[in-house]
Amino acid sequence: MKKKIVAMALASVMCLGTLAGCGGSGASSASGASAPAADESYNISVIVKLTDGHFNKVMAGARAFDEEHDDVTIEILSPSSATAFDEQMNMIETALSQNDIDAVVISPLQSTTAGSMVDSNAGDKVIVALDTDFTSAKKSAFVGTGNKDAARSGADAAIAAVKAKGIETPTVAILTGVQGDETHDARLAGYTEGVEAGGSKLIDVQYCDALADRAANAMEAIILNNPEGVDIVLSTNDDMAMAAAKIIADSGAAAYADTVVCGFDGNQVALEAVKNGSLGMDVAQEGFDMGYKAVEAAYKVLKGESVDSFIDSGSTVVDLAGVDAYIADMQAKGLWEN
Repeated sequence: MKKKIVAMALASVMCLGTLAGCGGSGASSASGASAPAADESYNISVIVKLTDGHFNKVMAGARAFDEEHDDVTIEILSPSSATAFDEQMNMIETALSQNDIDAVVISPLQSTTAGSMVDSNAGDKVIVALDTDFTSAKKSAFVGTGNKDAARSGADAAIAAVKAKGIETPTVAILTGVQGDETHDARLAGYTEGVEAGGSKLIDVQYCDALADRAANAMEAIILNNPEGVDIVLSTNDDMAMAAAKIIADSGAAAYADTVVCGFDGNQVALEAVKNGSLGMDVAQEGFDMGYKAVEAAYKVLKGESVDSFIDSGSTVVDLAGVDAYIADMQAKGLWEN
């Protein structure tokens, strides 16, 4: 079957082309699909949040499943920005209304609105949530990073690295996103759990709206208020981590010379910073696996199979010891820009 991958931007209509943190466990579920004919083929629409380093990996994973299955045709749609809410909702509504679309995989910019749209318009289509979960009776599965567990692993690794230097009770500051944001709250919970379990001392939590400039201001305040130094800074995304690391470097504060900064996402700029030593470590989401497993889940339900209600796409804590191998894997998958 001829493959079709479609990308949509703000000023465009659906056209052929290619474009480049939740959840929990639950019982197995399957919905929306009756037993298919042996020669049946499926059209699956994948609607992501935006085109960036993480979602480039997600889309590559979706394409990989498409290329491996002759009975699947994938279209990928992306709004023009992470704040193009109406644009994405139009994409979701259109995909749900098209009779030739069998399944829709959705990474919602607005979870509540997306869930309501699916409940009202999905009909018998198979629905899978991707990257960010939403509530809907029509949803078969959520595929994404187990954000709390992933963050806990990052905290554990950072604490172990500092304790290896002989620091018995490391001090920790956390930079996070908007209070109430499901993804960042889960990551904050995981970090906090790791700090408590690791016998460390949490001295500050700064809500920075997941923005680099606000994280920079927060890091300046942390340095001012803690001149004796902070051993670990945990960030719930890479942008904030990179901003914090730059402020620490620019400050020249001797007490912060050995501060371990841990990011979260696995974006190329952060992994490059781990490699050159400006970032201590990064919790890398496995975006390629996320995209592949989301389409795979939709495909299995279409074929009448059961899938878990939550499918953890995995994460990896990347530090200096493992960064070269991780980068090599990304290069092998064509996900690294030289």
